[in-house]
Amino acid sequence: MSQALDPSLGAPSPVSRHAVTFVLITVFLDMVGFGLIMPVLPKLIEDVGHVTIDRAAIIGGWMFAAFSLAQFVFAPLMGNLADRYGRRPLLLLAIFGLGMDFILMALAPTLEWLFAGRIVAGICGASWIIASAYIADVTAPDDRARAYGYMGAAFGVGFVIGPAIGGLLGELGPRVPFWVAAGVSLLNFVYGMAVLPESLTVENRRPFDLWRANPFGAFRVFATYRGVLPMVLVLGLFFFSTSVYTAVWTFWGIAKFGWSEVMVGATLAIFGLIAGGFQGGLTGPATKRFGEWNVALFGLACATLVVLGYGFVWSVPGVFALMILHGPEGFVHPLLTALLTKRVPEDAQGELQGGISAVTNLAMLFGTVFFAFIFGHFWAEDRAWRSTDVAYWVAAGCLVVTTALFLVLKRSEKA
Repeated sequence: MSQALDPSLGAPSPVSRHAVTFVLITVFLDMVGFGLIMPVLPKLIEDVGHVTIDRAAIIGGWMFAAFSLAQFVFAPLMGNLADRYGRRPLLLLAIFGLGMDFILMALAPTLEWLFAGRIVAGICGASWIIASAYIADVTAPDDRARAYGYMGAAFGVGFVIGPAIGGLLGELGPRVPFWVAAGVSLLNFVYGMAVLPESLTVENRRPFDLWRANPFGAFRVFATYRGVLPMVLVLGLFFFSTSVYTAVWTFWGIAKFGWSEVMVGATLAIFGLIAGGFQGGLTGPATKRFGEWNVALFGLACATLVVLGYGFVWSVPGVFALMILHGPEGFVHPLLTALLTKRVPEDAQGELQGGISAVTNLAMLFGTVFFAFIFGHFWAEDRAWRSTDVAYWVAAGCLVVTTALFLVLKRSEKA
């Protein structure tokens, strides 16, 4: 048996190297599966629903809202169950359920079935929460920023490979990527059954509390521990603002630049490559050199400027230039998560991750629907003035507020 991750991360408990590898692979493959379907989802919605691109964007926004609502309702339950029964059974269950969901989506004959598939995917999306709690179990508090950076890198690399393959597979038909995503998830489940041990020791488990496990009861963790609630507000606003990409990126590229499925996949892949490079390669060194607060603030500032830039760019080379500048945004999520984990005890890490997921998914639920409606409204064919870019302008304003609030918290922390 060896220390989790690597010796420099200061893992407090002996865990098989295969187990930590599996956790990172889980994040990676979940993102591969999600990325596989993104380039073809607009076409699938258009074909199944017999709608135009502006209507497909709104329907896509509602589908993601269904996904986020399911995560909001079930993530705290899964996080609390993981605190009671351990990480292994809940993580494996989520992975298996995701594989079954992709099969459902591949066979869906109507929009209603597509919505059902998104709901199941939201329920099973707790794999990210439990993986985060697993990392917290085996990593020293001061090293979690780097550990979550590794997770972010796995997320980013998965987002490189998934959309690129999904765009190519989409040429064979909009349902083909769903079958491939199902196979990827089920293979990961088999691997996990073989190598994943339990990371949560018996003494760190706590009784299951239904009140704390419901989506609103999960917010109790934010009020219980000092300094958590304001940081969670920043995190929620950040996810609300950046949900503009989930809501409109694919539809925006098709409407503004005439992108094909392959081009959509290529842009998402490049975005993932840049995000993974920053999160995995630079989060640790940047945090060590400048501190968590300063690096997170820099990431928020870059996110604000870049989303505004997308609202004014008029060429594909300009889009790629902005994507390079987009990289530091990848610092924000792992660093805010690391700051939050330091504010709660070890026996509440699963509850914290469940609560964070509840907030972020609620933020993305409202944000995705909000920005999808903005895009659909201003790009509808009957509008006197049409624009594909208004959603990005509004998102930039939201990020200004988010950055200002974080700066206030930073100053109060140093006072």
